This record gives sequence, C-alpha cells and structure tokens, in this order.
Amino acid sequence: MDHKRVVITGIGLVTPLGHTIDEVWENAVKGISTAGPITHFDTEKFKTKFACEVKEFKPEEYIDRKESRRMDLFTQYALVSACRALEISKLDLDKLDLDRCGVIWASGVGGIQTFQDEIADFSRGDGTPRFNPFFIPKMIPDIAAGLISIRFGFKGVNFATVSACASSSNAIGAGFEHIRSGRENVVITGGSEACIVEASIGGFNSMKALSERNDDPKTASRPFDVTRDGFVMGEGGAALILEEYEHAKARGATIFAEIIGTGYSADAFHLTAPHPEGQGAYMVMKKALQDAALEAGSIDYINVHGTSTPLGDISEIKAVQNLFKEHAYKLNISATKSMHGHLLGAAGAMEAVLSILAVKNDIVPPTINHKEYDPGIDPKINLTLNKAQERTVNYALSNTFGFGGHNVSLIFKKYQS
Repeated sequence: MDHKRVVITGIGLVTPLGHTIDEVWENAVKGISTAGPITHFDTEKFKTKFACEVKEFKPEEYIDRKESRRMDLFTQYALVSACRALEISKLDLDKLDLDRCGVIWASGVGGIQTFQDEIADFSRGDGTPRFNPFFIPKMIPDIAAGLISIRFGFKGVNFATVSACASSSNAIGAGFEHIRSGRENVVITGGSEACIVEASIGGFNSMKALSERNDDPKTASRPFDVTRDGFVMGEGGAALILEEYEHAKARGATIFAEIIGTGYSADAFHLTAPHPEGQGAYMVMKKALQDAALEAGSIDYINVHGTSTPLGDISEIKAVQNLFKEHAYKLNISATKSMHGHLLGAAGAMEAVLSILAVKNDIVPPTINHKEYDPGIDPKINLTLNKAQERTVNYALSNTFGFGGHNVSLIFKKYQS
C-alpha cells in the first residue's frame, strides 16, 4: 500500500502545566511540579488530598455559558483544546472538504462528575426517577468527539476510544491510520479527562494506586525513585491536528513534526498490574518500530508511561533494556507525569505533545523529584533526572499503558520537507 505521510499542524492544550504551547513547554523544561491541594471538593476524609489541577480555566472564551452547563467538565476541556489546536493550525473551514475531516477523541472515564452528582441526587430522594435530561449526553465518553465534529462541521470519521490510560494514544494512532490509508485529510484527535472528583480519588485510593504523600505533594510523583508510593491524579485536555502531508504543504501549514508509526499490544496478564518483565511493553515498542520501518538505534528519546508506581516503573525499564540492548544507554528517557500528573485517558495526548515538542526543540524534558535510585533500575540508564537536557531528537517514542493490559506506542519524527 502507498502510505500517505501524516504531520501535526496544530496543538491545543488545557493542562496543569498551562494553556498555551509556549507556557506548557517552558514549564516542562523548567521541571515545574503542578501538584497541590485539591480545591474541587472537600478532601478532609480522603487519604489523598492533592492532585495536579487545571488552573484559570475559562471555557466561556470558546463555549456559550448556556451550552457549557450542558457539558461535563471533560467535554469542556475537549472542546476548548480542540478549538485552540484548530486556531494554531490556521485551517480555513470554508476551504476544507468537510466530508474528509474527522474527529477521534478519547476519555478513559468520561463524565464521572455528572454521573456522581446525578446518582447522589437520586439517592437522596424518595426513589422517584427525576434525572436531568442532559444526564446521559453529559456522561457518555463519546460525546466530546460528537460535539467537536458538530462545532466544526467535520463529517468524516467520528468515534471515541476507551482503553483506560492508553485511550488517547489509541485515538492518535487511529487518526494516523485513517489519514495514512487515504480515508481522511484531517483528523482532530487527543483526549480529555476530569477525574479529580470524590468517586475517582476515593476509588483509586481504595486500590492503593495513588500517592498519599500529603505532607509534600509537590514531590509526590517521583518515577523511578525507590520511595515512590503511587501516581498523582491530573486532569485536562490535549488536542492534535493530524493532516495529510500534501494537504498541509499545499496550504503552507506550519508543521510541528511527523508521526510515522504506531504499536499496539496487550499484556494478557492481570486486571491492573503490568507484566513484571514488561512483556507487553516490549512488544508494543517493537511493533511501533516495525510499523515505522526503524531500527531500535534510531530512537533518541522515550517519553515513558512512568506513573511513579512500584511495579510499573521497573517493568517498563526492563522492557526498554530488553528491546534496545546497548542502545538503551544512549537514549534519553523521561517520565513527565512527575510534573503534570497522570491525566488518565488524556495522558497519551499530553505526553505526545511533549514528545513532539522535544523533537521540534531538541530538548528532553526532565523526570523531576528523583532523589534515591531503586536498586531494581539500572543507574546507567539516562532517566533525565531533575533537569532538562539538550540533545538532537530526530525520533521520539511515547508509551502509554492502561488497566486491562492495553499498551500503545507512538513514534514522532523531526519534520523534513
């Protein structure tokens, strides 16, 4: 098959690190931790009292106030980040073939705040089913993709991906494949999540998945550190405009990077734990390299899933060493969740953006908060600890893994005409 080239021509952000490309990148390179006390609800009785929240979110800049009340926060994050990405891309809607423009959007959970509130209201009543007529359309994870397509009139492919924390990487991969195969010219893709709510924090606490380092939230997310005790919840949205290369070139678009490969695998091992030897992680990276027709030695930077959980960090590094062999010691690796938290279904999109910007700017953002090596992790591996590093980044690989054993790898290439 004659594959089309696929490039990134727009990036839109609503994140704990900021709302613009420059702001997010500057804070990432500086190694800024965005963790702090939760303000969305009263955490007095909760084990974890902190998260990485989005600050200064102003949906009214893009969404009518009446309409925003009919949307869960995750959908507001989606629509605003998509609008920002489209602005950056400078796509002219009047000149597009809208039948060949699509939306593939992700959320691991969808409208959990809406679901929680509606069920709580019902349980306080007399059993009479009085539900908000917007309950269902506010809650379902696919509604963000639908509303983005309605906003811009995109009539091509339109669906949502749900694969836990791998969701938005799946969405990006699907968007890439729809353009590469010639079915679409443009796809808005990415993910959004708004899970800093009682049900989510309480649920992850009960699994012992979240850090409980309430005395020092800024350093609580500490991937690869021997004292790590769980991930830190994040929230927000990140959108990419994927575009067929000739289509982008014809209109003189600014191109951030090229996406050249995807890999998919399953651990087939456990409900929530990764395979201890990283078998699924090994396979997904190998498949991405094969899809991109790259040798392992071509990769310069890996943005790892790196959640700061005891099992996950070690298994992923094992997979890297098993696949890349001696080249593993020439790579830069970083876990940016140490700064922006774990955005769950939006994590892959957030980390794809940082991987793309690393390729564009030849700077690797750091893994912050690291103090003491885990004896299970080879200290000769360059984890880009605590400080960004300048280096040529021609190829970056981004890993995202989800509960259920879902694994996705994406490969980005420095743009060359």
